[in-house]
Amino acid sequence: MSTRHPVMAALAVLAYVIMIVPILFVVATSFTAGGTLRFPPDGFSLRWFGAALEYEPFMGALVSSLQLAALATVLALLLGVPVALAIHRGRIPGRNLVEGLFLSPLIVPELVVGLALYQQLMIGLGLANFQTLLIGHTVLMFPYAVRVTGASLALADPALEEAARGLGASPLRTFLTITLPLLRPGIFSAGLLSFITSFNNVPLSLLLQTRHFRTLPVTMLDYVQQSYDPMVAATSTLLLAGTVVVALVAERTVGFAKIFGGINR
Repeated sequence: MSTRHPVMAALAVLAYVIMIVPILFVVATSFTAGGTLRFPPDGFSLRWFGAALEYEPFMGALVSSLQLAALATVLALLLGVPVALAIHRGRIPGRNLVEGLFLSPLIVPELVVGLALYQQLMIGLGLANFQTLLIGHTVLMFPYAVRVTGASLALADPALEEAARGLGASPLRTFLTITLPLLRPGIFSAGLLSFITSFNNVPLSLLLQTRHFRTLPVTMLDYVQQSYDPMVAATSTLLLAGTVVVALVAERTVGFAKIFGGINR
């Protein structure tokens, strides 16, 4: 690419620099021995990591974020997998239009979704903020389940399912023994992507949560507005390290390149 398309190569390098350099600044700042966020850091220390792990609002919000992300991911998969099967294996008129409709939450601003949920569910129906947040996160994660699972189906050979049916297998047995194993990498990838996206969500969570239920990203945002110490940088570094470890394990186990390569099919 560097010889044939030097301009594109330069733009790609610039994009990587813009994305990665700020992250490196945050990681470096989290190891500072000083008491304020500044670069270059004042010495080397791990004390801010210990402070982050001992800070009760962060730990409580971490548990809340994990619960919300896990439940939203499960619900999104339970709804998205049947939809993906119907789109890619069923005979639906206007399949592309139907799929686009189910993917539409990706293009609607999250603040608009949050405001609609707040007005209709929290005010109109009196639902608790956790229930409303769960519905909102499920709606936002639903397109990931449909699209990534659909990519896995696009890579699978439908002749295998037809052969099983031709040999006398029932639709349920065909799904459990043939289709589900073919879908497993896509389900795993969609679940992981949905979980990380839900866990890191800010706009929707910021609009719908109250002081009784707060997610970690919003709690960190509130902390930054009140304090200027490196504890938020240390927390961000821990979350980044955890995300990288999970992604590496998933890549070795499933192989994201193969799954996401079918999205353009």
